[in-house]
Amino acid sequence: MLAETEFDLAAVRLLDGPFKKAQELDQMFLLRQDANRLLLSFKITAGIASWAKPIGGYESPGCELRGHAVGHYLSACALMYASTGDPALKAKCDAIVEGFAKCQANAPKQGYHAGYLSAFPESLFDRVDALQRVWAPWYTMHKILAGLVDAHVHTASVEALAIAQRLADWVKFRVDRLTPEQMQASLKEEHGGMNEALCNLYAVTHNPDHLRLALAFNQKLVFEPLSKGEDHLNGLHANTQIPKIVGAAREYELGGDETFRRAAEFFWKRVALSRSYANGGNSDEEHFFPVTDFAKHLTPVTAETCNTYNMLKLTRHVFAWEPKASTMDFYERALYNHILASQDPRTGLFCYYISFKPGHFKVYSSPDESFWCCVGTGMENHARYGEAIYAHGSDSLYINLFIASELTWAERGLVLRQETQFPEEAATQFRLKLKQPSKFALKLRHPAWCTEGMSVSVNGASTPAEPDSTGYITLDREWRDGDLVQLQLPMTLRTEPLPGEPRTVAFFYGPILLAGALGDAGMPENGAYATRDAEKFSEWPVPTVPALTGDPAGILATLQPVAGKPLTFAFPKKSKDDDPLTFIPLYRLHHQRYNVYWPLGTN
Repeated sequence: MLAETEFDLAAVRLLDGPFKKAQELDQMFLLRQDANRLLLSFKITAGIASWAKPIGGYESPGCELRGHAVGHYLSACALMYASTGDPALKAKCDAIVEGFAKCQANAPKQGYHAGYLSAFPESLFDRVDALQRVWAPWYTMHKILAGLVDAHVHTASVEALAIAQRLADWVKFRVDRLTPEQMQASLKEEHGGMNEALCNLYAVTHNPDHLRLALAFNQKLVFEPLSKGEDHLNGLHANTQIPKIVGAAREYELGGDETFRRAAEFFWKRVALSRSYANGGNSDEEHFFPVTDFAKHLTPVTAETCNTYNMLKLTRHVFAWEPKASTMDFYERALYNHILASQDPRTGLFCYYISFKPGHFKVYSSPDESFWCCVGTGMENHARYGEAIYAHGSDSLYINLFIASELTWAERGLVLRQETQFPEEAATQFRLKLKQPSKFALKLRHPAWCTEGMSVSVNGASTPAEPDSTGYITLDREWRDGDLVQLQLPMTLRTEPLPGEPRTVAFFYGPILLAGALGDAGMPENGAYATRDAEKFSEWPVPTVPALTGDPAGILATLQPVAGKPLTFAFPKKSKDDDPLTFIPLYRLHHQRYNVYWPLGTN
């Protein structure tokens, strides 16, 4: 069922570049966290004394979603350990796992059923079963279970797996006492990717109960239309749906039911190709809206970062089934223009939304008074950069992303070093270090944005650069130690219309979304950092955004590169006192106002 396979994160190391910087910032954020504070609500629930200072926001002791970010934190530390090898991150994992073990062991003394582990009482699940109002306890349980599985997979924690298995036994107790009809009714409450987490546990344990339980969390109301190619997503909470579909993808891979593949592929196509903004993000106020209404949804609360975190996971599944350059085109778009753009370069903190309101600005989390859902996924995002750069089959190696990195393909005795300053330079190269000659196909992605002039050379000799039907250039040969592959990737300026509004456009240079930099006048005095309320600055006054007039081709012809400033463009000054409008990558634009979508006047 898998045409290609991801490399383990431990096989890829980032080299100097924007992704390495983002990874290092996130690594420092993870290492700053105090396990005692993170575990406080778990200990309170389990009846264990703690004098730690409470965390605020979504992790505060009074919030029903508390515990979700701790599960994400465990995953993030495990993923970052795999990505960097830093033993301090494994120690962070071990501290959380040890705390979880004590809380799980003590939970029955508080009247909870065996195996229970959470930062809130089990009674929240009783409210789910009774169809009473409650804030998403299964969503949080998904994060806890996923964190335990990640800790086992990436740090070889035997205790994490034991805790996860006992927790799955508790899930079995909760699910098996409901009729199928009652279970489906309970799934109206947001339940995250419980099906995915249980599938990933099954992949480790091969316990058939774990796969059966995963299937029990499939919401028929959502799955059945998607499997028939029907889009009924308008008005639905976006990130309630995406994790379910990631779970469906995993169910297909482990069980072979084509229904799940059809649902996942159709959902991916609709969201990635029709329901997304220029940066690859989706939703307004967390909800899907009609694809004809994008012009009504340029607001401060667009493009929730959690959504894109999950869409990238789904994209990797879709690519593994049928490798296509077009699939990775979306991945690249969302990775550069949303995920990389969502991190504050000063602090390593995280954006909940990427605003598309003209003249607005990015809003970031606070150090310990937010812990939104997008802080949870954000902690993982910058630990996952090595996941999709490369993929492989038995005799093929895919180069999907142009990110400075080093790959170790142990089975082939290969170390491949990708040296590049992309996107600041329109080129990359690959140096191969081999223990002995090895024959395999090196497949180079031909991105859709590279419309002409892409060229390839091997050891200095030009080679045909014609992509096949999948969008990859294939170099099939016996490779030897010291071989050098060089790739030229010419980038050009282009516009991309807002869906349904051909005269409202965004500007791109190659894969990079450019935003108009509008300065910091009238910005929040101490920076746009929010606590529990991610929408805190939504109504902040915005200035009038400069107007652009003319047709797209004419405007592009006047937009010129700024000397000495890579990926920076500006219109010529009209006078010596003129302050020209400058465009820079959205991922580099922080702590100032900006605009992405520009209505084009005709006068």
